[in-house]
Amino acid sequence: MTERETPRLPTAAAAAEYLTDAWQRTILTLDVMRRRAAQYEAHAAEAAPNVLDYRAELVMDGRTLARPVNYLLTRIVPPEGVAIDPLRRPFVIVDPRAGHGPGIGGFKADSEIGVAMKAGHPAYFIGFLPEPCPGQTILDVAAAEATFLEAVIARHPDAEGKPCVIGNCQAGWAAMIVAALRPELFGPVIIAGAPLSYWAGVRGEYPMRYSGGLLGGSWLTALAGDLGAGIFDGANLVQNFENQNPANTLWTKQYNLWSKVDTEAERYLEFEKWWNAHVTLNAGEMQWIVDELFVGNNLAAGNIRTADGTAIDLRAIRSPIVVFCSKGDNITPPSQALDWILDLYDNEDEIRSWGQTIVYTVHEHVGHLGIFVSAGVARKEHDEFASNIDLIDVLPPGLYEAVLTPKGEAVDNPGLVTGEWLMRCEARTLDDIRALGGNDLADERKFEAAARVSEINLALYRAFAQPAVKALANPRIAEAARRMHPLRLSYEMFGGKNPWSAWIDTEAKRVRGRRAPAKAGNPLVAAQELASQAIVEGLDTWRVTMERLTEQTFHAIYGTPALQAALGIDTASAERPRKAAKSELHAAFVARRGEELRAEMTRGGLREALVRALVWVGMARDAVDERGFAAITRLRDAHPASRQMSLADFKALVRDQYLMLVVDEEAALAAIPGLMPESAEDRRAALAALKGVVEASGAAPADRLARVAALFGLGPETTTSREAS
Repeated sequence: MTERETPRLPTAAAAAEYLTDAWQRTILTLDVMRRRAAQYEAHAAEAAPNVLDYRAELVMDGRTLARPVNYLLTRIVPPEGVAIDPLRRPFVIVDPRAGHGPGIGGFKADSEIGVAMKAGHPAYFIGFLPEPCPGQTILDVAAAEATFLEAVIARHPDAEGKPCVIGNCQAGWAAMIVAALRPELFGPVIIAGAPLSYWAGVRGEYPMRYSGGLLGGSWLTALAGDLGAGIFDGANLVQNFENQNPANTLWTKQYNLWSKVDTEAERYLEFEKWWNAHVTLNAGEMQWIVDELFVGNNLAAGNIRTADGTAIDLRAIRSPIVVFCSKGDNITPPSQALDWILDLYDNEDEIRSWGQTIVYTVHEHVGHLGIFVSAGVARKEHDEFASNIDLIDVLPPGLYEAVLTPKGEAVDNPGLVTGEWLMRCEARTLDDIRALGGNDLADERKFEAAARVSEINLALYRAFAQPAVKALANPRIAEAARRMHPLRLSYEMFGGKNPWSAWIDTEAKRVRGRRAPAKAGNPLVAAQELASQAIVEGLDTWRVTMERLTEQTFHAIYGTPALQAALGIDTASAERPRKAAKSELHAAFVARRGEELRAEMTRGGLREALVRALVWVGMARDAVDERGFAAITRLRDAHPASRQMSLADFKALVRDQYLMLVVDEEAALAAIPGLMPESAEDRRAALAALKGVVEASGAAPADRLARVAALFGLGPETTTSREAS
């Protein structure tokens, strides 16, 4: 039957068959709800509840630190048959504390933890307990995570590289804060589905960013914290996420279970164990997040300071930053994940001047949770990041997009490709980021106005209402209110305290023994599907209507010239309101570093000459392919003497040689002959090694190889490529 075709009228037998099936599915669905409640109660009773699919050993308890926090560092025990290479850098997965419990980074075998260990890396997990320590702050958590990384580094003194840190969602911006404050602790930082530019977005899409302004700012966050007696209930955050997709929340999720209860029960229970394992935050933590990040948008601008006055400047990060986002993510769309780059830098040269390497990849359709839990994403994007993390670490400074193509399309040297996908890091410009969509200057001013209104309303609340609210609220009332939250009540309804639960269990057992599903051709089954589609379309229409109204209302209110003038918004300025400040000290450093690089062009020997020539030949392609790096690795492994250079030293060498070419390409090339050894045999061997690396990724640019041969003091016949032979 085609979509929307009117189902035929059922016979009496078909109607009886369907009604029996529907009744049985209803009983079995109620039993799943009973099991869900029992699972919730058992999970909440655990000392450190999580949904990890792996055994973990406690390494460090954040509650024992000078500033106690409810975070834990654990080592993931490799499953049987998984071999860990002690020389490989450890991976540290940091879970998001956004209302749900910990474990999402290792929720399944095909996960961030799983692919890291599959690639031979030791894996660690930073999770948290359901309740915060009294008085802990976000910056206390950042300090604890730095201490955890120190412990991981101490446990792996022989590893070739500092830990790779993966921050999911909320943990992404938290990891970036730590990396800015303690850059020496980090290898590459992978931030997945993490918002960093909180005002950014595209008109007509995902209007969650307007919520703060339409609610009058962060005073409601303060009110919720005060009513909670200093505790903010994470169930409120989960409910906010669910409100973004009412069709799924109110209908599709439950209907999918009911209509396929014979096969969907276990998958449903597996996900619900994490989704509704609600945790709490200190009211001060949540207030900081809303004021400084989601309403204030202060992170990329460098406007956040630690207790000792240190500014958190994301440009201080020295490790490569890998951003993974998706066009299908309605919580953190690509603009919010990437537009911080536009806040920090004016062009790609400025990225290079700070020594930054930024790699991004944009998925076409996966949703927010799919970034962390989708097995397909784990086996593709996360697998490639884990397998090629050393390649990412040695990339020259600049902006790149990680492009993944099936291994079958790598016609040249597929044996150098790890896994089923070929990763190629292609050079990009800031215009490529802008092309994904974002705010114009007028939009930025509207968000600036909303931020100032938030400050005013919060001040008014604290002056006139907060004392009374705090006087009325107490911990016992707050705890009772949390237990009455609608998301928790759904468990209480089917929990063990409900006397009907025993009846459901008994009846479900009887139904399973007599299960009689309706046949697929039953016209009432088709009618059921049509009704479900109509409900989903109706709820989606309502959502789209409300989203448009939300967006239009925000722009109408905060785009009012009179309001902006009253709030002191500078409408004449051509700068974004939250643009990071320029540093004269950094400009002086760049100028001095340029002179140092010019002086170093003539220093060194064959190694420096070979790397400089290799980088110059590769620059013609505007991309770095994993096959070339694999060829370098094999070459290094085949010559034990070359292993004396650590990965960190090799990274520094590549960066210096690349920057010499950026500063003065012709002078850097002209200096190569003076670095070469006298032995023609050594020079020929070096050129052969260079060709092997370059041609690993495909045909080499013949003109550049010919010039390199001349610089090496060799004839043009030495550059004959595979294509010419």
